[in-house]
Amino acid sequence: IEDVTLSSSGFDAKYDNALASVFQFKQREGNPDRIQGNFRVSGTEAALTVEGPLAPKTTFLASVRRSYLQYFFQLIDLPIRPSYYDFQAKITHKLNKKTTLTAIGVGAIDKFRSAVPRETTPDKEFEVRRNPAADQWNYTAGLTLKRLINNGFLNVALSRNAFNNGLDRFEDGQTENESLRVLKVRSRETENKLRLDVNQSVNGWRYSFGGMAQYVQFTNDFAARIRNEVRNPDSSLASPAVSVRSVTDIGFAKFGLFGQVSRSFLSNRLGVSAGVRTDMNTFTDAGQNPLRTLSPRVSVSYALTDQWNINASIGRYFKIPTYTVLGFRNPVGTLVNRNADYIASNHYVGGIEFLPKPTTRFTLEGFYKQYSRYPVSVQDGISIANLGNTFNAIGNEAITSTGKGQAYGVEAFFQQKLVKNLFVVASYTYVRSLFSGRDGVLRPSAWDNRHLFSGLLGRKFKRGFEMGLKYRFAGGAPYTPFDLAASQRDFQILGEGVLDFSRLNTQRLKPLNQFDFRLDKKWNARRFTFDLFLDVQNAFVLPTPNYPSFVLSRAIDGSGYITTDGRPLQANGSNGVPTILETNTPFVTPTIGFIIEF
Repeated sequence: IEDVTLSSSGFDAKYDNALASVFQFKQREGNPDRIQGNFRVSGTEAALTVEGPLAPKTTFLASVRRSYLQYFFQLIDLPIRPSYYDFQAKITHKLNKKTTLTAIGVGAIDKFRSAVPRETTPDKEFEVRRNPAADQWNYTAGLTLKRLINNGFLNVALSRNAFNNGLDRFEDGQTENESLRVLKVRSRETENKLRLDVNQSVNGWRYSFGGMAQYVQFTNDFAARIRNEVRNPDSSLASPAVSVRSVTDIGFAKFGLFGQVSRSFLSNRLGVSAGVRTDMNTFTDAGQNPLRTLSPRVSVSYALTDQWNINASIGRYFKIPTYTVLGFRNPVGTLVNRNADYIASNHYVGGIEFLPKPTTRFTLEGFYKQYSRYPVSVQDGISIANLGNTFNAIGNEAITSTGKGQAYGVEAFFQQKLVKNLFVVASYTYVRSLFSGRDGVLRPSAWDNRHLFSGLLGRKFKRGFEMGLKYRFAGGAPYTPFDLAASQRDFQILGEGVLDFSRLNTQRLKPLNQFDFRLDKKWNARRFTFDLFLDVQNAFVLPTPNYPSFVLSRAIDGSGYITTDGRPLQANGSNGVPTILETNTPFVTPTIGFIIEF
């Protein structure tokens, strides 16, 4: 990657389906002169990158990476076994002086398994029971044609991306026994995209316009057993079994048009940019009304002096609900969320920038973002934004587009580029994020951390030594406490507790503090460089806050549940011993490795 840019507001109208922010990734091109690359091996992964010329007008760049985290976690007796592969490639061919054809491909394969630890503890037992086995893969592949025209250029891009997700969970962590299945997910989403944009500069005016068309396919086979039936001592039915099954297969088209214009005034001290876009689709009831997603935006920047700049932006943005929401079918097979609307967000942002010297930058920015038409669960009346991070298929239910929300705060940023062998980057953000459900009451969302800080310091020393220090702080995230009675009743089938949504996000985790350390020693030879490094994440062994877990206590040897009457655990768990696990165990990842650049 050559460059990464994050736009948290005021982003160009050419980006569709962007609600809060946009990441822009720019892949670098391969070396046109010679073959070169690097090979990296550490205790957690191995990677190879190679680049160079394929022909006089053609270059390539390719990389592959594989993790060894599963072996590391097995070594330290953690019950989880994650592993991944990822790949990327880029080929650039100059057809002539004005035309360049680029092909890219990016993909990944992720697997997640749980394993019985050598020494069991309540929290390890919980991890085995709770976490489903996951098999996921994704890729993006495409072609881009860039053609120089009078006073500008045009881009034509044709691409395809896909994401495949498979999840399986069984009672007591057992596998391959369908009678014990708790969760099954087999989903795939695919997007085929065609995009055209024209970019020109005429008499000081810079403008761009274009459009995109997509064909979307989404399949989902979802099955979940919420709870088993519960019977009274006389064998009469106390409560029936509850399960959910949804099988869907949908396909529809999406379209978008945009225009953007910008110009500098007052001897280039004042910059103004304005744009508008609209998006449509053939699936939702109101999806073909371009006025429903009319998305204007304008940004202004002004140079007060050579060192001081101010900027402001305002805009309205839209994002279609997730395909999980759109593709949900009720028990009789009806697509009940066709009436879902595009989620809307209004941004109001202002800031100031101070550049005391070319290598130093300070910024201070305030923001307020208003959300409307947010999906709300029909069953629970809760905004999807307040459900948190789980393995569940969030949105796989009937919803209404009635939720509202707001996010506001201030961000301070400082950057010093490499000066006298030292560079520093630091940022602090105070943010509030609140969303409402059916009752209209704004409550903290799953990412309402309030305080966020990150700092990075790097130093180059003599004789090829380099050191990097990184510190992160995040305020405690909100969470919802358990309904203890329901949790005890359903634990054997769910493998986890049941949340009490009447107390939605009323509790908070402890803050996260993490300090990472890296030390490199480089040796330079004529045709290659050897880099030996030590990397330690959470070097100060600080606690890692995690959401509490509900379990029914087991015997120390893991042989069975502890019960209040000494008898086997009843189906409704009434004689079990409920326990809330506060799992804040420090998680440290030390690794040593080397990099060979050639």
